[in-house]
Amino acid sequence: MGFATRTRRPPRTLSDAETAKILRVTGEHRDGFRDHVILSVALGMALRESEIVGLDVRDVSNNGRTPKRTIHLRVFKRAGVDIDPSAQRVPVPDGTFYKLEKYLGLMKLELEEPLFPSRQSSRLSARRLRSVFREWQIRAGFSKPYHFHALRHTACTNLYRRTRDIHLVARFARHANIATTTIYTHVSDEELREAAKDLAS
Repeated sequence: MGFATRTRRPPRTLSDAETAKILRVTGEHRDGFRDHVILSVALGMALRESEIVGLDVRDVSNNGRTPKRTIHLRVFKRAGVDIDPSAQRVPVPDGTFYKLEKYLGLMKLELEEPLFPSRQSSRLSARRLRSVFREWQIRAGFSKPYHFHALRHTACTNLYRRTRDIHLVARFARHANIATTTIYTHVSDEELREAAKDLAS
């Protein structure tokens, strides 16, 4: 294996402009609102696709109308032996909270139903979730499509850029090993340009 193959590359993340564009496109019409809320959950809470499709209404609300401020995940990635189920708690940011509140009011789902049902009212599959994300990227005019997991990478990277606190991001990402979190400490092109613009030259 060559050196370049062994080198860890920073995760691919959506730019602020791309994030705003895909949220705008999905939020423009009622038919896209379910997907808009899914993207908000991924970007605001760094949930994996399996965690999103595994959500039931009761996971995010006690009464089917008002969202919880913190969600305790029942479905989560169980990699390794050090995973603590009690640590799978995720705060709901204000923007996602209000979108969830509107979504629950529109959908009027029962507590035991999937939070994000398919068009046939069954549980949305991870495969369909990935397909939907690709379709919205095309509609948003993205030149090179992202994998769905890029939304989680974007959430964690944005939190690190805001706080510069690797321990906080590790807890947000629910990583058992903080070494996993270091992939989010890369410097963006925008940050580099901003930092270098005032250098004496």
